[in-house]
Amino acid sequence: MTTRARDLGVVIGTMTPGHRNAITDVPGVRVGHTTLIRGDGPLVPGEGPVRTGVTVVVPHDGDIWHEPLFAGCHVLNGNGEVTGLAWIREAGLLAGALALTNTHSVGVVRDALVAHAAGLHPTTDRWWSLPVVGETYDGRLNDINGFHVRPEHVEAALAGAADGPVAEGAVGGGTGMICHQFKGGIGTASRRTAGRSGWTVGALVQANYGRRRLLRIDGVPVGEAIPTSEVPSPFEEEEADRDGSIIVIVATDAPLLPNQCRRVAQRAGLGLARLGSIGATTSGDLFLAFATGNRGLPPAEAPVAGDGVLAVRTLQDRALDPIFEATVEATEEAIVNALVAAETMVGRDGITAHRLPHDRLVATMRAAGRLRPV
Repeated sequence: MTTRARDLGVVIGTMTPGHRNAITDVPGVRVGHTTLIRGDGPLVPGEGPVRTGVTVVVPHDGDIWHEPLFAGCHVLNGNGEVTGLAWIREAGLLAGALALTNTHSVGVVRDALVAHAAGLHPTTDRWWSLPVVGETYDGRLNDINGFHVRPEHVEAALAGAADGPVAEGAVGGGTGMICHQFKGGIGTASRRTAGRSGWTVGALVQANYGRRRLLRIDGVPVGEAIPTSEVPSPFEEEEADRDGSIIVIVATDAPLLPNQCRRVAQRAGLGLARLGSIGATTSGDLFLAFATGNRGLPPAEAPVAGDGVLAVRTLQDRALDPIFEATVEATEEAIVNALVAAETMVGRDGITAHRLPHDRLVATMRAAGRLRPV
């Protein structure tokens, strides 16, 4: 069973998590992974070792390809790639599953999503798709130029997408990722806002960024307490301050408009900052938020019905503040969950990404007075 931050007594923030403390607490949201681990020893391009995969997020329980949701995005630092953002910025609409993978597999994953959707709508002659696929670089551990992620792996992740607990750590797109020079990967968390409505906000991250000396957890300088002299870095000394990237997906059941979704996506950067990210030049920090609170929207290209007026709901701007707080907390805890869940991994050429040692983390948090009873 995967260990999570709260299992160790590390509790982020003050808000209440959802039932699973995962993005799947937002009704209708599902997550699936395909994990590819194969081979050991020296790198042989095209053969391995393989330490990669793909993760998919299915945003609702209807026809995701024909029923869009309001969405928005934000780029903290743009040394990365998420496809489909131009249309989200233009129209504020997300249609289809989202996927996360490694940098050099974005194209095949994007094409596989298009093919999957086209297969579901064979009689729609004017159907088109601009799917959202994000990447972070796993070439330190993985044979990234071997192009081991294939269409069938995307299909398997879609077929396995479920609304229950989400596997974390070195799984799916996060398999070969490194975070603050520890083993990183996939993490998730959620929050419920207070009050009569009780909106749910969930975050899912693919964490592959950060410098050890800057890592802070719940405000505690964990990276200074567990330096690379104690737990070695997988990077050479000259690469130690080269940041990787992180993708953050935020989901909520609150009724938000596209501009409000953009503002929510922007707040993911504050959760990232709490852990010690500086949005470095070598990092791709890209965030997307979608809201399920206005279901039933037509596709942008649908014929105009009646007078073309749609009735939608929205939160008053001041009512967004609890959503912002929930986003910051869920993002922060999702990254910590990715670190805590990931196990030590030996990749290509014997390069090793060590896990964040639980005993040292607990001791450090206890010494700072930040450990809470499990």
